[in-house]
Amino acid sequence: MKSQRLKIFFWQSILLTGSAVVFTIKPVRVVALPIIAAKIPASNQQLLPRTRITKSVTTIREIRRLIDAQKLVQSPTPLQAEVITVTGVKVNSTDKGLEVVLETGVKSDRLQVTPKTEGNSYVADIPNAQLRLASGNTFRQSKPVAGITEVSVTNIDGNTLRVTVTGESSAPAVELFDSNEGLVFGVTSSAITGQQPKPPQQKPSSSENQAPIELEVTAPPETGYNPIDTAVGTRTNTPLRDIPQTVNVIPQQVITDQHILYIGDALKNVGVSAEREPGSQDRFIIRGFNSSFGNILIDGLRGFSLGGSAALNLNNIERVEVLRGPASVLYGRAGLGGVVNLVTKPPLKDPYYSADFSIGNFNSYRGSLDFSGPLTTNKNVSYRFNASYLNSDSFIDFYNEERYQFAGALSWDIDRNTKLTFNSSYGDYNSSLTNEGLPAIGTLYPNPNGKVPISRYVGEVGTTDIITTRLSYKIEHHFNDNWSIENAFGLLNVKIDNSPIGRGVPIALQPDNETLTRRRFVQVGESFQNGTDLNTLVTGQFKTGSLEHQLIVGTEYAWSFVNGYNQNFTASSINIFNPVYGFGGGGTLSNQSSSSTNAYNLGVYAQDLITLSQNFKLVLGGRYDWTWQTNDNKLASTSTNFSSEAFSPRVGIVYQPIKPLSLYASYARSFVPQAGLTATGQAFQPQDGTQYEIGAKADLLGDKLSVDLALFDLTQSNILTNDPNNSGFSIPVGEANSKGVELFITGEISPGWNVIASYAYANPRVTEDNSIPVGKELPGAAQNIASLWTTYIIPKGNLKGFGAGLGLYYVGDRFVDSANTLKLPNYVRTDAALFYRQEKFDAALNFQNLFDINYFEGAFGSTPVNTTVYYGYPFTVNFTLRWKF
Repeated sequence: MKSQRLKIFFWQSILLTGSAVVFTIKPVRVVALPIIAAKIPASNQQLLPRTRITKSVTTIREIRRLIDAQKLVQSPTPLQAEVITVTGVKVNSTDKGLEVVLETGVKSDRLQVTPKTEGNSYVADIPNAQLRLASGNTFRQSKPVAGITEVSVTNIDGNTLRVTVTGESSAPAVELFDSNEGLVFGVTSSAITGQQPKPPQQKPSSSENQAPIELEVTAPPETGYNPIDTAVGTRTNTPLRDIPQTVNVIPQQVITDQHILYIGDALKNVGVSAEREPGSQDRFIIRGFNSSFGNILIDGLRGFSLGGSAALNLNNIERVEVLRGPASVLYGRAGLGGVVNLVTKPPLKDPYYSADFSIGNFNSYRGSLDFSGPLTTNKNVSYRFNASYLNSDSFIDFYNEERYQFAGALSWDIDRNTKLTFNSSYGDYNSSLTNEGLPAIGTLYPNPNGKVPISRYVGEVGTTDIITTRLSYKIEHHFNDNWSIENAFGLLNVKIDNSPIGRGVPIALQPDNETLTRRRFVQVGESFQNGTDLNTLVTGQFKTGSLEHQLIVGTEYAWSFVNGYNQNFTASSINIFNPVYGFGGGGTLSNQSSSSTNAYNLGVYAQDLITLSQNFKLVLGGRYDWTWQTNDNKLASTSTNFSSEAFSPRVGIVYQPIKPLSLYASYARSFVPQAGLTATGQAFQPQDGTQYEIGAKADLLGDKLSVDLALFDLTQSNILTNDPNNSGFSIPVGEANSKGVELFITGEISPGWNVIASYAYANPRVTEDNSIPVGKELPGAAQNIASLWTTYIIPKGNLKGFGAGLGLYYVGDRFVDSANTLKLPNYVRTDAALFYRQEKFDAALNFQNLFDINYFEGAFGSTPVNTTVYYGYPFTVNFTLRWKF
């Protein structure tokens, strides 16, 4: 039966992609060029004829990063000069080094190159040229061949393109060639020639030509720890240093190195704590405020709500982004702490195939596939297919989870200005029980009867099945080099089916300190959520006098529907030291609810990134939202309607005294609608938030290492609190404030040595409330959170490819209850890894909680007898093999 279900799900996923794809791995015909060393003159260079060779060479994979360097500083060029568009960048290896091809579609002699040498880098500026790749407007490739550390092609302003080739010990020698494809930079690597490049004595002879060769071309995902751009902060791909707000990126390389399977494990790298809650969901706390699963985006569109993080699968996720602080100016309703954006893996232009398999303790085993490549000879249609399967027990008795996912993406470059991308995913998460936690007495506090084992389960064994289906598309069209439009649509369906036996939810520990009272929670039938999100965005670049603008104007319409029927029964107690499972007679029905909720949101927004001068940038933005919500009580046959409006502004200034350093200050607001009525029948005002932030961002070691520092002051208003004049009602007059500082370091310290580290301090406290004393800390929020993860891979020599990683994660103590009477202790967890990496093969051994400490991830309750705590995972080990072919 299980194998039949797997087959059905597989073919469903294939159908979701919109096309059937036959994967064939075979060599691809390519042609490489010879490069002869040449010194670079101080003025514009003359293009030499391009020639061909037939010596066997290895073609370097082409990486197209989804980043778009902003064009903010205009170069002084004649107004009548035509801007030539570069539509593609290729990097191919040669017997002398490599070649960089700028595809223009016109004769490259129309491009004027002004070269110079800066340290170990050859830098060439090309006026009247702009980079417009189908997948972004910046190209960057690290370590394409021995002796060359990086090749990059970027737009440095609205009229000028820059090509940078950085050598390991000295600037490489470069010669220019003309070709039918465009302009070719021939680079000679000293590591390949065995000596420093010398000037050529003559041009290559055509008599050296031989027949082209066939070889395999691969295009792996992005690598490295330090992405330089992101779209989550501005809805356009923008350099991180130009965004006046803190943005963290957990790239694919970190996810791979740490063997990350769950979103909470990724967020621990950037000072975000994930508190466990019933239902195996995570409550993310950013800057002291709850930023739970309702604040998750997928490719900038609304993500999960029902089912929460338990349904998330990172198999098809390229990287995880965190926008800290208010995000309502771009994304509408969003918590004050921040939003998390999951960026899916894009289709690649060149063939890429990988498979991995891992095994670990707790009877864990997992396998995944990642296939991508072109479907047409001209590569205007490409695909991506991801599949994964996981089966694992746990440290909790009787627990087993099984999850699998199929995801497909299809990209079509309709023409050089228009691109259409489809995405789909189908996932099934099945577990044998819901983590109900353990009583605080016997774990957090002493119990005269002894310590409760960490593996004890006090609920009832049943099943939870969460099925998630997601479809989306995005179409982008460039009217010209300055104006474009983008339309994106997402459709989400989540179904949750729990065992009809129901859950045994803990209530309180009795005076004998061994009998735990419980309630029986039953979900009748399926609970489900349907949601859609439609966003249209127009982007334009223009000048008003000496000011340069990057303007976005957009509109968003979102809808969600949630339906569920739940019942609560009295249930038999359980002995926490000698449990006997089963509800007996099933209990007496105490309460039930059957409801559905329709929520609608319409927002219009605009933002302008203004270049005031070469050193100053100003961000002005605003969004207005209208929300409507209808709650239907099916048992009482009643319906309640709520509506609200909110304006969310954003102002930020960035000062860049030198290129690698940005100083900024910003102000922003957020809002979250609140359902319900006051005693007088008025709808609650939205919960709103305000943030003031100042900070600094520095790119060091040739942009390989980034350091971010931020100070913030957040205030959350209109928090619901008890109405002192009307018992049983609430009024939105509560307020909380959080002040703090954050430090983030990420990138490459030296060849082979990478690091991602963070420190976050926040002091969230109640500043106004009718029932909670002013000054109390918000529950679940640790004041201090720190992390360090570093890896070193030996880059050359006999031990090339061997490496190791070490991680330290600190979470400070935090209160469980709003009265601040119960506190979870701090902890330090140690992780480690061993690696062996080759071009076509990887092996890794990952250790989590290396010293097997007992620690608590979260808890809820108000007194010791009714508090439930959740342990973090004990010592865990996984061994992974990965093949690339």
